[in-house]
Amino acid sequence: MSRPLSDQERRKQISIRGIVGAESVAELKRGFNRHLHFTLVKDRNVATPRDYYFALAHTVRDHLVGRWIRTQQYYYEKDPKRIYYLSLEFYMGRTLQNTMINLGLQNACDEAIYQLGLDMEELEEIEEDAGLGNGGLGRLAACFLDSMATLGLAAYGYGIRYEYGIFNQKIRDGWQVEEADDWLRHGNPWEKARPEYMLPVHFYGRVEHTATGAKWVDTQVVLALPYDTPVPGYMNNTVNTMRLWSARAPNDFNLRDFNVGDYIQAVLDRNLAENISRVLYPNDNFFEGKELRLKQEYFVVAATLQDIIRRFKASKFGSTDSVRTVFDSFPDQVAIQLNDTHPAMAIPELMRIFVDIEKLPWNKAWDITKRTFAYTNHTVLPEALERWPVDLVENLLPRHLQIIYEINQRHLDYIASVFPNDVDRLRRMSLIEEGGIKKINMAHLCIVGSHAINGVAKIHSEIVKTQVFKDFAALEPNKFQNKTNGITPRRWLLLCNPGLAELIAEKIGEDYVRDLSQLTKLHEFVDDDIFIREVAKVKQENKVKFALYLEKEYKVKINPSSMFDVHVKRIHEYKRQLMNCLHIITMYNRITRDPAKLFVPRTVIIGGKAAPGYHMAKMIIKLINAVAQVVNNDPTVGSKLKVIFLENYRVSLAEKVIPATDLSEQISTAGTEASGTGNMKFMLNGALTIGTMDGANVEMAEEAGEENLFIFGMRVEDVAELDREGYRAHEFYNRLPELKQAVDQIQGGFFSPEEPDLFKDVVNMLFHHDRFKVFADYEAYVKCQEKVSELYLNTKAWTKMVIRNIAAAGKFSSDRTIKEYARDIWHVVPSDLKIPPPNEPRDAIEDKTPNGTAA
Repeated sequence: MSRPLSDQERRKQISIRGIVGAESVAELKRGFNRHLHFTLVKDRNVATPRDYYFALAHTVRDHLVGRWIRTQQYYYEKDPKRIYYLSLEFYMGRTLQNTMINLGLQNACDEAIYQLGLDMEELEEIEEDAGLGNGGLGRLAACFLDSMATLGLAAYGYGIRYEYGIFNQKIRDGWQVEEADDWLRHGNPWEKARPEYMLPVHFYGRVEHTATGAKWVDTQVVLALPYDTPVPGYMNNTVNTMRLWSARAPNDFNLRDFNVGDYIQAVLDRNLAENISRVLYPNDNFFEGKELRLKQEYFVVAATLQDIIRRFKASKFGSTDSVRTVFDSFPDQVAIQLNDTHPAMAIPELMRIFVDIEKLPWNKAWDITKRTFAYTNHTVLPEALERWPVDLVENLLPRHLQIIYEINQRHLDYIASVFPNDVDRLRRMSLIEEGGIKKINMAHLCIVGSHAINGVAKIHSEIVKTQVFKDFAALEPNKFQNKTNGITPRRWLLLCNPGLAELIAEKIGEDYVRDLSQLTKLHEFVDDDIFIREVAKVKQENKVKFALYLEKEYKVKINPSSMFDVHVKRIHEYKRQLMNCLHIITMYNRITRDPAKLFVPRTVIIGGKAAPGYHMAKMIIKLINAVAQVVNNDPTVGSKLKVIFLENYRVSLAEKVIPATDLSEQISTAGTEASGTGNMKFMLNGALTIGTMDGANVEMAEEAGEENLFIFGMRVEDVAELDREGYRAHEFYNRLPELKQAVDQIQGGFFSPEEPDLFKDVVNMLFHHDRFKVFADYEAYVKCQEKVSELYLNTKAWTKMVIRNIAAAGKFSSDRTIKEYARDIWHVVPSDLKIPPPNEPRDAIEDKTPNGTAA
């Protein structure tokens, strides 16, 4: 077999990564040497690999800045409607390669770095991931920013600049251990501090009611310092902004009290204010009602709304005195999307600004507020829904509590007028939950305060409408929509899988990168023997490369022709990594029972982080590692079955494992995974899916044909039926011998001989309180896995199914998702405009959209 092309060699073939001109290469080399020289003059005379990375990053950044300034000037002059995406998480990953691709500089940079005698991949590996998110919700925000810039929308991402992102996961003796993610340790070349836009945020204090209205007084002030990161669109010279706020104590913090004699302590206490942006809460699909978290939520909201209103007032248009003082046009100029309920305090905060500061009448303020906000729901798991104790909010944000009570009173008055004498309905729909500790239901606040509410896949939006928020949907059915999630094909195909991206471009041209629906053209090549072989070859090269990575990192010999069976996502009971684990044990038992029997070799790769306080998730990680220890060291098994737990799964690791995957595991209990986006990344990269009819899997099966996915298990209706009957785990255990054997081995200490009852909590959960019904789907799962193995033996039939999946993946571009938000929620029109690059005159702008970006 010929040596696989390196990514660097392959990139040279791909024009979608930019043209290599001698002039551009020379210019990049000059920039690189200039930046490297500055570093060495400042510091040392011997350059380290990190010096080379920073020199390259600064060189690429130079190409961004002119476009960034141009874009922002254009928005100021044209004054389009602005889109504000508010999120507590932006899971960006690395920036260098994505920037090179979107600017069309990838090939020129590769060539320049090669001529300088350096290794591009080595430099790319030096960059830290910006891990400012937990999983799907944060990564979705990042994909959306890429799509909004690519579609020419005047969009801004607003969030928190966490000093420490999602923890680094170490596996020690099979257990997860967390380490702080000090991602800013070496500096971040992609951000620019903007102290000139620093803003005050208030906490605590009390409310005074005066003749002129309510006043929030005696507050503690924390300053919000913005850091801007450029967000380039794909090859359109548009560069939008992600603005992340960092908390700073004011200089007189704790020194205003004349009686404070302890100056040193007062300065040390500045940390208390600055802790607000210290660390990302590491919970996925779980609500932890801590005061610091509520402070974070209000901090981002208060700073962002001041910024939005400043930008609205300072606009060039809409007012003779060049400063808008009337807010009637606010919803025509501003759309704010709430990414889950985390930024929900934006609703009472905007009301406070309008009523208390701008002195608008309540009804007018409320009308403007509702027309401005829209809310995306991301989960139906009850433990994930935010419910803040009233006492906590009253102490931290006393005026906001009063406003929430007023919103609630008017809301309940309206319901009572529509449904008289229905006390139970009032209780169900109230923003305040009584009984025990009084709590504010933040999802109810978002629904009442927004003009549009959306779920993130068809099945999820249906559950939101008919189950979770059915009372609200009965009241205002037109508020509820679906917007199926998507992923950016720039990062999740061009960047991570250059071989496949090029192969597709050879067949159908390069426009698919901007219009992923064009992938349907690949259906013409499903029976093309040469194309089938080429697709299989690209997959094999990706597997060889990843196998080498695994051998280097884990010292395990991997068989690259084995099926790479991959289950990577946050560790959670609902995602059912335990069911995968039971299947691994079943495969192991089958091999050891009959070693001579034909067995389709597999490398099972499981990865993901458990929330530090989630005991069961941590036990699941330990169990997987304990099973791996036994399987990987049993000579009877040999290379037929290997199990690897991928340490510290993150965006940059996803970019390596996804292109190498044969089988994608998407096996949540039907009705629990809102959408999933990993499922889409695997589909686009030529993996086949084994999955339940849950989340976006349903639409993937709809697009590709159910016969081209391995669908198994209970549907939503079956789960509901089983709940009505009562789920009895023991019945499945007693009826299925292979399940019984696997569970008995876990229970009896086969995988933990030193500590036989190590996994008693896991077994006890599976038998007595498994909300996600692992045993109920086990038999169907194992049978489905047998079908997977059977097909894998026929490389041609397998690859044809892969091609059908790739050809059907077009719907799952985040460009399509954002076009739907723009049309149905924000009421803006994407723009084909290509702002001229900095080396061309500004008046060369051609705008193919009638009114710029505003509809």
